[in-house]
Amino acid sequence: MELKLSIRLDTPTGGRFGPGKAALLEAIRTSGSIAGAARALGMSYPRALKLVESMNVLFRSPLIESSHGGKDGGGAVLTEQGLKVLSLYDALCQQAEEATKASRRKIAAMI
Repeated sequence: MELKLSIRLDTPTGGRFGPGKAALLEAIRTSGSIAGAARALGMSYPRALKLVESMNVLFRSPLIESSHGGKDGGGAVLTEQGLKVLSLYDALCQQAEEATKASRRKIAAMI
């Protein structure tokens, strides 16, 4: 059995960034829209929009830029800041996975 590690970052202001928001960023990057990302994650659009808004105010500059639908349709993209946050978070998770592998194996053996 292998134990999965998840990392959530809690900010001094009470904001949080973790695996759910990272997954939403990745899904927006892949799908090109908040609605598409929500569908891919099995999440309601209002919930996804709320998470996008919370991420955009948590960081110094927005992570996601979106445009409303219309005749040409809407969409969403990760900003440069959003791409950087996602990349750094992924790197952090990978480093933590490696650093905790032995301890997680020992704990898993006790389960």
